[in-house]
Amino acid sequence: MEDHDLVEHISALVEEEQSLRADSGLDDQARERIRHIEVQLDQLWDLLRRREAREEFGQNPDQEHVRPESVVENYRQ
Repeated sequence: MEDHDLVEHISALVEEEQSLRADSGLDDQARERIRHIEVQLDQLWDLLRRREAREEFGQNPDQEHVRPESVVENYRQ
Protein backbone atom coordinates (compact mmCIF):
# COMPACT_ATOMS: atom_id res chain seq x y z
CA MET A 1 0.00 0.00 0.00
CA GLU A 2 1.34 3.42 -0.95
CA ASP A 3 1.40 6.37 1.45
CA HIS A 4 -1.32 8.24 -0.44
CA ASP A 5 -3.54 5.13 -0.22
CA LEU A 6 -2.98 5.05 3.55
CA VAL A 7 -3.92 8.72 3.85
CA GLU A 8 -7.09 8.17 1.81
CA HIS A 9 -8.04 5.18 3.96
CA ILE A 10 -7.39 7.21 7.12
CA SER A 11 -9.56 10.04 5.78
CA ALA A 12 -12.41 7.66 4.97
CA LEU A 13 -12.28 6.13 8.45
CA VAL A 14 -12.26 9.58 10.08
CA GLU A 15 -15.31 10.56 8.05
CA GLU A 16 -17.11 7.37 9.06
CA GLU A 17 -16.22 7.89 12.72
CA GLN A 18 -17.46 11.49 12.63
CA SER A 19 -20.69 10.39 10.97
CA LEU A 20 -21.29 7.72 13.62
CA ARG A 21 -20.53 10.14 16.44
CA ALA A 22 -22.93 12.71 14.99
CA ASP A 23 -25.79 10.29 15.66
CA SER A 24 -27.12 11.10 19.11
CA GLY A 25 -28.47 7.62 19.80
CA LEU A 26 -25.53 5.27 19.47
CA ASP A 27 -26.41 1.63 19.92
CA ASP A 28 -23.98 -1.11 20.94
CA GLN A 29 -23.22 -1.93 17.31
CA ALA A 30 -22.29 1.69 16.52
CA ARG A 31 -20.11 1.96 19.64
CA GLU A 32 -18.31 -1.25 18.68
CA ARG A 33 -17.80 0.05 15.13
CA ILE A 34 -16.32 3.28 16.53
CA ARG A 35 -13.95 1.28 18.73
CA HIS A 36 -12.90 -0.79 15.71
CA ILE A 37 -12.33 2.37 13.66
CA GLU A 38 -10.21 3.86 16.45
CA VAL A 39 -7.98 0.78 16.46
CA GLN A 40 -7.69 0.82 12.68
CA LEU A 41 -6.74 4.50 12.77
CA ASP A 42 -4.04 3.84 15.36
CA GLN A 43 -2.68 1.01 13.23
CA LEU A 44 -2.69 3.05 10.02
CA TRP A 45 -1.10 6.14 11.59
CA ASP A 46 1.59 3.91 13.10
CA LEU A 47 2.24 2.29 9.72
CA LEU A 48 2.36 5.65 7.93
CA ARG A 49 4.86 7.07 10.43
CA ARG A 50 7.10 4.02 10.15
CA ARG A 51 6.95 4.09 6.33
CA GLU A 52 7.87 7.78 6.33
CA ALA A 53 10.80 7.11 8.66
CA ARG A 54 12.11 4.39 6.36
CA GLU A 55 11.81 6.71 3.35
CA GLU A 56 13.62 9.48 5.23
CA PHE A 57 16.58 7.18 5.87
CA GLY A 58 16.68 5.72 2.36
CA GLN A 59 15.16 2.38 3.29
CA ASN A 60 12.35 0.48 1.61
CA PRO A 61 9.01 1.56 3.15
CA ASP A 62 7.31 -1.54 1.73
CA GLN A 63 9.02 -3.63 4.41
CA GLU A 64 6.66 -2.15 6.99
CA HIS A 65 3.35 -3.84 7.74
CA VAL A 66 0.36 -3.13 9.96
CA ARG A 67 1.15 -3.99 13.56
CA PRO A 68 -1.42 -5.93 15.58
CA GLU A 69 -3.88 -4.18 17.85
CA SER A 70 -2.07 -5.54 20.92
CA VAL A 71 1.02 -3.56 19.90
CA VAL A 72 -0.42 -0.21 18.82
CA GLU A 73 -2.98 -0.02 21.61
CA ASN A 74 -0.34 -0.46 24.29
CA TYR A 75 1.93 2.44 23.36
CA ARG A 76 2.57 4.84 26.20
CA GLN A 77 1.56 8.42 25.54
